[in-house]
Amino acid sequence: MIERQAPSARSTSGRLVLIAAVVVVMAAAFAYTAGWFTPNRLTPAKVVDTLAPSTGPVLGFRRNHAKGICFTGTFEANGAGVALSRAQMFATGAYLVTGRFNLAVPDPKAEDGGARVRGLSLRVRTPDGLEWRSAMLDAPFFPVATPQAFYDLQVASHKSDPAAMKAFVAAHPELGAFGAWAGSAPFTASYAEDRFNGINSFVFTNAQGQDQVVRWAFVPAATPVAVPPDELKKRGPDFLAKDIADRVAQAPQRWAMKVTVANPGDPTADPSKAWPDDRRTVDVGTLVVRKVEPEPDGPCRDLNFDPTVLPAGMRTSDDPFPAARSAAYSVSYNRRTAEEKDYPRTSPGGKP
Repeated sequence: MIERQAPSARSTSGRLVLIAAVVVVMAAAFAYTAGWFTPNRLTPAKVVDTLAPSTGPVLGFRRNHAKGICFTGTFEANGAGVALSRAQMFATGAYLVTGRFNLAVPDPKAEDGGARVRGLSLRVRTPDGLEWRSAMLDAPFFPVATPQAFYDLQVASHKSDPAAMKAFVAAHPELGAFGAWAGSAPFTASYAEDRFNGINSFVFTNAQGQDQVVRWAFVPAATPVAVPPDELKKRGPDFLAKDIADRVAQAPQRWAMKVTVANPGDPTADPSKAWPDDRRTVDVGTLVVRKVEPEPDGPCRDLNFDPTVLPAGMRTSDDPFPAARSAAYSVSYNRRTAEEKDYPRTSPGGKP
């Protein structure tokens, strides 16, 4: 039996110095991430702070897209997606989905008719234990080109001086295209009639190791019917939730997933710029919404739709927004789950 020698004082001291150095480096990394060394640096907490209404955040709720309705269903892949990505969810078959229709508002009691932007968030689970999460909008592109510009837009919009917004618009001409869409695009009276766009770029890799930069959209099977905004405001504060619940109770609702492949030179890092309509598009399957779930106590309550949760065969591109959104979603999630007591429940003792 070989006797172990006690470590020398010198080796013990060396290890302690190494451990201390690692702790210092980790602490410095956390401090940098939090912006403690650079108070002017944009941080996820600062971004989330700007999303609150003037009366303050609504405790217990998501800091944005606070109003929504949860659902479960399936993604039925037709097999065409395997040419683009080796992710299992594109192989022919049906995969479990948890999702949420929502409004881009910080107030869960906002009236449905007053929200310009609607969203669709998804989690798709595969038998190999991986997940794909995504958050989409009915807008065809984002208002601004960078996370810093998004933060600056929120700051300018909260200021009472109209010159602040005028200065922002002058510095960010890309906002004009979004304003034109917001002012002219028709409203529908149903989530089931809305097209939802993945406005960020991602990289798909197929089984042959070939990469392609893509964006995607979920196109409704239901025919969109334009409704004047004034009429929508007469339909009650929660007509969207009631409508989708009624439709799903009668029959599953469907959206085709269309993946668009970028051409060389397309703006992959700037979600404020749409790609030309003539780009190659592949129909890879169908989202089927089968059951509407309650928001409180339902499966979406503690689900964070982090767009960087991706299976093998999918990864982020040079678009900076998915990482920024992931960090902000984490801050929002931590805050709302810490405010558990402030969140309304449909049943006593329900799990968060």
